[in-house]
Amino acid sequence: MRRAFFISIAIGMVISLLAIGIGFLWLKNAYHADSGPSKDTIVLIEKGMGVAAIAEHLKQEGIVESANVFRFGGQLFGTKQPLRAGEYRIPSKANPARVAEVLKTAEQVVYKTTIAEGLTTLEIVDFLRAQPGLQGDIVTIPVEGSLLPETYHFHRGETRLSIIKRMSDAMQRTVDELWVSRAPSLPLATPYEAVILASIVEKETGVAAERGKVAGVFINRLNKKMRLQSDPTVVYGITNGTGPLGRALTRKDLDGVTAYNTYEINRLPPTPIANPGRKAIESVLNPEQTDAIYFVADGTGGHAFAKTLKEHNRNVRAWRKFNKKN
Repeated sequence: MRRAFFISIAIGMVISLLAIGIGFLWLKNAYHADSGPSKDTIVLIEKGMGVAAIAEHLKQEGIVESANVFRFGGQLFGTKQPLRAGEYRIPSKANPARVAEVLKTAEQVVYKTTIAEGLTTLEIVDFLRAQPGLQGDIVTIPVEGSLLPETYHFHRGETRLSIIKRMSDAMQRTVDELWVSRAPSLPLATPYEAVILASIVEKETGVAAERGKVAGVFINRLNKKMRLQSDPTVVYGITNGTGPLGRALTRKDLDGVTAYNTYEINRLPPTPIANPGRKAIESVLNPEQTDAIYFVADGTGGHAFAKTLKEHNRNVRAWRKFNKKN
């Protein structure tokens, strides 16, 4: 009886060990077997999610077939690195082991947003508020001209304020760098004045090749103590940077008294009228050498430049004739 008892115990242990071994091999195979979606999938792991919650979330998203295989397979066969919160791109056909590796070591999904040159600060703030993937509001509006338009990369969940800070830091670095290599004898006393003029150049022309010449005209006018007579400054004085005027300027607008109306004031406006890009700042600090002191739109998207008022008036008549036809 005793012998039979021990034999039955031994058989039971062998069967249990075999079952454990088979289960171990099955789990190992399932953990490393390709079973994911047929295409790359983006998954968001929220902060504070534990392993069990992550495993269940991956199953619900269709990334793994079994939450238990992901969870217990990771404990037995995975590395000791923790799973990280964030947004990740899971490759197609990724097995649970590969999914875990991505959540432990891969870079998060990177988004980018491009801020157009010449937007006002209020327009930039509205643009960032509308960007999905960013969090938080921008309560304090930055000063005009303090943000560098550029392409910025971010991860989902970053704050809008962090993008604003990066833009502000980038503008400060850019102005500091370019100010050192400015042309001699410019009629600009400070880097801030350079940004003011660069913002006007940015709003005056959308043609990159013209920036240097437009800047040269304004530098010439400042040197001659002439008024800048820039339409975009008049618009800014009316809208206060909230957006486009939405109509053509009138004679009443040009005669209106605001701190920004450069048809009336004998100096730069008190602040920038937009956020200029690097190229506009460069053009102001190293303007094209020109004798021109006037320019007007030429109907092609660019401008006609003139050295004399007589020549300029001829260009203006040509522009008005073009406008009437179109």
